[in-house]
Amino acid sequence: MGATQLRQLGFGRDEEIIEPDLPIIDAHHHLYDRPNLRYMFDEYLADARSGHNIIASVYIETKEMARCAGPELLRTLGEVEFANGVAAMSSSGKYGGCRVAAAIVAFADLTSGAPLADYLDRALALAPDRLRGVRMTTLEAPTDDWLRYVIMPHRPVPGILTSAALSQGLRLLEDRGLTYDASVFHHQLADLGAVADEHPDLTIILGHMGMALGLDCTEDQRAEVFAEWRAALREVSRRPNILCKIGGLGLPFWGFALEERTDPVGSVELAQLWRPYVETVIEFFGVERCLMESDYPPDGRSAGFVPLWNALKRITAGCSHDEKRALYSGTSARAYRFDA
Repeated sequence: MGATQLRQLGFGRDEEIIEPDLPIIDAHHHLYDRPNLRYMFDEYLADARSGHNIIASVYIETKEMARCAGPELLRTLGEVEFANGVAAMSSSGKYGGCRVAAAIVAFADLTSGAPLADYLDRALALAPDRLRGVRMTTLEAPTDDWLRYVIMPHRPVPGILTSAALSQGLRLLEDRGLTYDASVFHHQLADLGAVADEHPDLTIILGHMGMALGLDCTEDQRAEVFAEWRAALREVSRRPNILCKIGGLGLPFWGFALEERTDPVGSVELAQLWRPYVETVIEFFGVERCLMESDYPPDGRSAGFVPLWNALKRITAGCSHDEKRALYSGTSARAYRFDA
C-alpha cells in the first residue's frame, strides 16, 4: 500500500455523523505493523472513536505477528496470540466502550490435511473465548492484473476452492463449530455455492460481497461485470448457510478507481457509487444474513472511516429500526457468537 494509495485514510472526521447512536459491530478489520503502514490498536481506536457508535469488532487474519520460528503450519498461531492480547486489553474497559477483536477469525492452511486438527485445537486453546472462525484467501482471476493491488503477505494458491483438500479442512472446522470466512471474486461464486452444498452445516461468511472484478474496465464492461456478479450472487444466496459481509467496496478490485483520486471522497459520492451493490446484497440475502464491515485499513485507500460508515448509513436510510439493528450489529453478533 503505497503513499498515493493512502490519501483517504483518516479523511472525513469532520463530516457530520449520521445516526451516531446506531450500535455497530465492525464485522471485518485488520491490525498490522508494516514498513509502509502501521495500523494497530491505537489507530483502530482513533477511528472507532471518531463519531460512529462502534461497540465491538471482528479481527480478521492477515498473518500478522506470525512466529518467526517453529513448524511452518504453526507459525500463524502467533497472530491468534496477538489478536487475543489486543482483545484482552480492550475488554479491560481502560480504553473505552468499544470491544476491539471481540471475535477473532484466524488463518489456517485448510489444505494441510491431518495436521490441521492439531493447529485448530492449539488455536482454540490460545483464544477459547474469542476464536470464531478461519479465513484462507482463495482469490484468483483469469489474468494476474489484480495482483498489483495485493497487500497480503502471501498470494493465494490457485485451485484451492475446488480442491478435495479444502473440503477435508472444512470438515475439521465443522467438527469444532468454527465458521469459514470466504474470499472470492464474482466469477468464483458458483464454486463457493458448491462448497456450501457439500457442507450444509458449515456457516460460510462471504467477505466483501464476492467482489465484482471490474479492474481496467470501460463503463460498458463494468455494467456487464455488474450483471454477471448480480446473477452469480443471486444464485449463491439460495444457500441458507452463506452469510454476506457488506463492505470492501473501497478495494481497487471493483474498478471505482477511488484509490487514484487526489481529492477527498465524501459519503454522498460513496453512497451513489456503492448503492446498487449494497442494495443487491440486501435484496438477495436479507438483513438477517448481512453483516456490515469497514475492511479497515485496506478500504482507507478509497474512503475515510467516517465517510465509509456514513455512506452505508445513507444507503440503508430506508430500512426500519429492526432492520438496521440486524445489519449493523445483530447478524454479526449471532454469526460470530458473542454478546456485545
